[in-house]
Amino acid sequence: MSHPFAMGLAIFCVCLTAAAQVMLRAGMSSAALQQAMAQGIFSLELYRQALASPLIWGGMACFGASVALWLPVLAKLEVSVAYPLTSLGLVLTACAGVLLLGESISTQKVLGILLIVAGVLVLSLKH
Repeated sequence: MSHPFAMGLAIFCVCLTAAAQVMLRAGMSSAALQQAMAQGIFSLELYRQALASPLIWGGMACFGASVALWLPVLAKLEVSVAYPLTSLGLVLTACAGVLLLGESISTQKVLGILLIVAGVLVLSLKH
């Protein structure tokens, strides 16, 4: 596997993880799951409802695929290069939260996102 392919695969894994977070959040925001949450985080009903949710299953599938595809990335890239890329997942997840879930964005969040992107760029300058 070439270095550019490994970088592309790493970015794809980050996108899968961000998609997983958004799906899990959307699934947990359903009325049925919110009502089950009111019974407590250890209620059997909460987990029964979660396991019946296609969004929860989709999120878990995305996480699983990301982990499986991350293994060849680690075989090719130095961990000091690969791991900082996972920070981009924070950026993607925050943006998806705003665009897809209607979550709020503040100046602090935008500044934090810019700092993360700057940090990843600085760490990747070597390559």
